[in-house]
Amino acid sequence: MSGGVDSSVVAGMLHRSGRRVVGLTMQLWNQRRLPELTPESGPTGRCCSLDDVYDARFVAQQLGIPYYVINFEDRFEEQVVKPFISEYLAGRTPIPCTLCNNFIKFDQFLEMAAGVGAERIATGHYARLGQDEETGRYQLLTSVDRGKDQTYFLFGLKQDQLARTQFPLGEYTKPQVRELARELGLPVAEKPDSQEICFVPNGDYAAFIDGYFREQGIAREQTEGDIVDTDGHVLGDHAGVHHFTVGQRRGLGIAAREPLYVISTEPASQRVIVGRNDDLLRARMAVKEVNWISIAPIVAPVRAHVRIRNKHLPAPAMISPTPDPTRVEVHFDEPQRAVTPGQGAVFYSGDIVLGGGWIE
Repeated sequence: MSGGVDSSVVAGMLHRSGRRVVGLTMQLWNQRRLPELTPESGPTGRCCSLDDVYDARFVAQQLGIPYYVINFEDRFEEQVVKPFISEYLAGRTPIPCTLCNNFIKFDQFLEMAAGVGAERIATGHYARLGQDEETGRYQLLTSVDRGKDQTYFLFGLKQDQLARTQFPLGEYTKPQVRELARELGLPVAEKPDSQEICFVPNGDYAAFIDGYFREQGIAREQTEGDIVDTDGHVLGDHAGVHHFTVGQRRGLGIAAREPLYVISTEPASQRVIVGRNDDLLRARMAVKEVNWISIAPIVAPVRAHVRIRNKHLPAPAMISPTPDPTRVEVHFDEPQRAVTPGQGAVFYSGDIVLGGGWIE
């Protein structure tokens, strides 16, 4: 239970159906850390705050179900925050929510749930589960509400995890969920959705990285470098490649006669390469650490629609295996804009999530 409307409705639905329900909240990040980054108005639009814990506890009390807060701060820092920082410094754009799902919510959280006698966990994710009648393999399916679908962040789930998970909201739209919250009399029925990463209070990832290093007393290596065009001409300078991501247009700090976008970053040379919008188009990409969910690992090319960002419209492509079974090559029918290293690539066949991995 995160304290938001979605997980609160799930708890209320299951309790009303007669299930034995235990509410669990994960304490992931000490919100008092790095206070210099918190806006004067206070952190807004993110999950897992102390107010969220209070809301979750109040909902559980109202429903009359047992409730516990589990401290996962150390594990979260090791398996989500530090990799997030490392990826940015390496010139990639990470997805901490996916890392949290892979290593915390559907890993350690499942173990903790078993420790209190729960056979399954139910979450407020907008996704659905199915099962192949012939193979018995669990399938991950997109939610009915495509605008809220969260399968992009769930591509790392394994069969044993899916077997012990429920997504009760997958058949509902967000307005229907809020209406259910009102029917259940939940105090969070009108609570806004969280938007930002839980450990970045002001949404400024680069400032968080700099602040984290100051907090840890770690001296940063030289991060300044040049901003160059695709021909290598120097156009300006910058304070570190972690301030940039592929496709970025604003905040480049240079003047030009036409709009320029970040095409790539080179951490080794500390160069940021910028170019025109057309320079962002890519017809192919490599994807590593692929996890096949709804089908067995491929041994021959397969057609699929591929999503390269959460809000990206999945694009038709051919996915080809490589000698490394955890890596595939993706060839798009039409070049795609801003294929970003470090982001997820998720493969779909209609409503079925075939699998996914990380863009190299």
